[in-house]
Amino acid sequence: MTDKPDTVKTDVLEPIAYEYETRRDIDIVIRQPEFTSVCPMTGLPDFGCIIIKYRPAKKIIELKSLKFYLLQYRNVGIFYEHVVNRILDDLVSVLAPKYMEVAGDFTARGGITTAVTAVYEGRKPKK
Repeated sequence: MTDKPDTVKTDVLEPIAYEYETRRDIDIVIRQPEFTSVCPMTGLPDFGCIIIKYRPAKKIIELKSLKFYLLQYRNVGIFYEHVVNRILDDLVSVLAPKYMEVAGDFTARGGITTAVTAVYEGRKPKK
C-alpha cells in the first residue's frame, strides 16, 4: 500500500540564514541522484534524479533536512509532474528564494524516460 502525498511534511525542512545576502547573489545546485517514489497507477517504484537550482534571498536549506524531506517520498504514490511541482512549492514556501528551479530526470519505464522541470521566478514587483 502506498502513502498519499499529504503525508509528506515540510516541518523537517530547516532553513539557515544566508549571511551574504547584502553582498552578493549566489546560485546553488543540489542533486539527489537516488530519489524514489511510487507510481500511483501501478504501485511500482519510480527512480530518478532530483535537481534543485536556486538563488537564495535570505535563507538557504540545510542539506540533511532536505535529505529527510526527500526520503518521505519513498512510499508516496505521486506522478512525476506532481512531485516536481510539490517539491518546488514546499521549498519556495520555506526559503522564499529569488529564483528556484526543480527538475526531475526519471529512469526509463517501458522504454520511455521522463524529465520534468518547474520554475519559480520570484514575486513580481508591485506597480
